[in-house]
Amino acid sequence: MVDQEKIKEAVKLLLEGIGEDPEREGLVDTPDRIARMYTELMAGYEDTAANHLSRTFAAENNEMVLEHDIVFYSMCEHHMMPFFGKAHIAYIPNGKVVGLSKLARCVETYARRLQIQEKMTVQIADAIMEELNPLGVMIVVEAEHLCMTARGVKKPGSKTTTVVTRGVFREDPAMQDLFFKLLNQTAKDEEA
Repeated sequence: MVDQEKIKEAVKLLLEGIGEDPEREGLVDTPDRIARMYTELMAGYEDTAANHLSRTFAAENNEMVLEHDIVFYSMCEHHMMPFFGKAHIAYIPNGKVVGLSKLARCVETYARRLQIQEKMTVQIADAIMEELNPLGVMIVVEAEHLCMTARGVKKPGSKTTTVVTRGVFREDPAMQDLFFKLLNQTAKDEEA
């Protein structure tokens, strides 16, 4: 549970630490605004993927389901700076499917925590495997990290890609190739 009072006190100390006056007109409400913002940004701690993935529908289809370009925003646990990008999820149903919006909600559950991209990608894959019991899942996450682009090495536009495979996607390279082929085709269609 987010403790807004502690966040407000921490923000006041931070403002003082950088040489600002927390009572200055432009900053007097900043601690409250930041406390409310962090309540929203860290909402994933109050949620579980199971809340979203447990409502399934019977399906005879055992072909690939691909939901791509799921935009997310997260916070790096090392510098508490944003990283953001897109998640692409494919799974092979095993008698049941989930509503497509639920895949996006699964991404949000893990993105709305202090996080590293590598761990988030694994968490999404493992949650889908656990809740849907598919024949396989493949997750690709592409993101830009402000802790690398706005500070430190300062390389704007650089992106990090993480890939996690489970089940048939791990065992069958042709399934991975199909995933990337569909993803690339969709990107080309959008450019046209």
